[in-house]
Amino acid sequence: MKFSRQTTLRSQATVTGVGVHSGAPVSLTVGPAPIEAGLVFVRTGLDGADREVRATAGSVIATEFATVLGDSEGPLVSTAEHVLAALRGMGVDNATIEIDGPEVPIMDGSAAPFVAAIEQAGVVSQSAARRFIQVLKPVQVAIGACSGELRPNATGFRIEVEIDFTNPVIGRQSYQFDLNPERFRREIARARTFGCMSDVAKLWSAGFALGSSFENTVVFDEERLLNPEGLRYADECARHKVLDALGDLALAGLPLLGTYRSVRGGHKLNHAVLTALLADRTAWRVVEGEPAVRRPRVATEVAVGGMVGGMIAPAYGPDVS
Repeated sequence: MKFSRQTTLRSQATVTGVGVHSGAPVSLTVGPAPIEAGLVFVRTGLDGADREVRATAGSVIATEFATVLGDSEGPLVSTAEHVLAALRGMGVDNATIEIDGPEVPIMDGSAAPFVAAIEQAGVVSQSAARRFIQVLKPVQVAIGACSGELRPNATGFRIEVEIDFTNPVIGRQSYQFDLNPERFRREIARARTFGCMSDVAKLWSAGFALGSSFENTVVFDEERLLNPEGLRYADECARHKVLDALGDLALAGLPLLGTYRSVRGGHKLNHAVLTALLADRTAWRVVEGEPAVRRPRVATEVAVGGMVGGMIAPAYGPDVS
C-alpha cells in the first residue's frame, strides 16, 4: 500500500445519533481539510461563533467519565475515539469533523458508521508528502496491573492487545493488527463497545451512559452475553480495544510508525503511553515519504514545527471502552 501523499475527503458526509452519556441527539459531518491541517473538530450549535480544536494530545482536558477535547475556554467534544479511529484506519490525514453537540454520536458502538461516511465522502490524495511520527526507542508505562509500550517499527503501524477480565464470559483475549484500510474495514471497524451489566447500572445511577443500550453496547453479566443478536466476532472485545487504541493514538497528530502493545489497557493507558512518547524528544522524530517495506532507503527527517509544543498532561476519569 502507498503512503507517499497526504489525503483528505472529496466531499462531506453526515451521520446522526445520540451521545452515549447524555442520550441527546447529535449530528456529525466529516469533510475536506487543507494540507497539514490534521484532524480538526469544529463545534457548532454554540452561542456565538463556532469553535475549532485539533485532535492532538495537547487538546485533551479532563472530565469525570470521558476524555474530552477542548480549548482555553473549556470542553468542546468528548468520546472522539471511534471517529478518529475510522479516519486514521482509512488513511485520512486531513479532515474537518463538524459536530453540533458535546459528544460524538455513539452510533452502533463501533466505527463502522463513520467508515461508511468516509467512503461516501471519498478519500483523495493531496500534493504534499505524508508525514509520520517514527518511534525511535521503546517507551513503556505501567499503571497497576496494566502496561503499555510503543517500540520501533519503521515499516508501518502495528497494535498488539491483550485483555484479561475477571468476568468469565469475556476472559482473556488477544489480537494483533497491522494497519491498512482494508484490514481495518474488515477486522476492526465493526467491533463494538462492551461492558459488564453491573458497571452499566452504576453509570446509569450516576447519571452517565444515558444513551447506552443493547443497540450500541455489547453487555455481559457474570454468566452470559445479554445481546440477543450475539457477537460480531468471537474476540470482539479484544478487537474493540484495538479500535480504541487506534483512535486514542491518533491524538499524536500524525500517523505513527511503530508497534503499540497494550496489556489490560484502555483509554487511560493509551493516552499515558502517547504522552510519555511525546515528552521524550529522543524517542521519536518526524519523517515524510513512504514507509520502506521493500526499498532500503531511509525516510527523510523534517522539522517538527511546534506540532506538539505546549502539551498538557491529560487527566483521566474511569476507563470506558
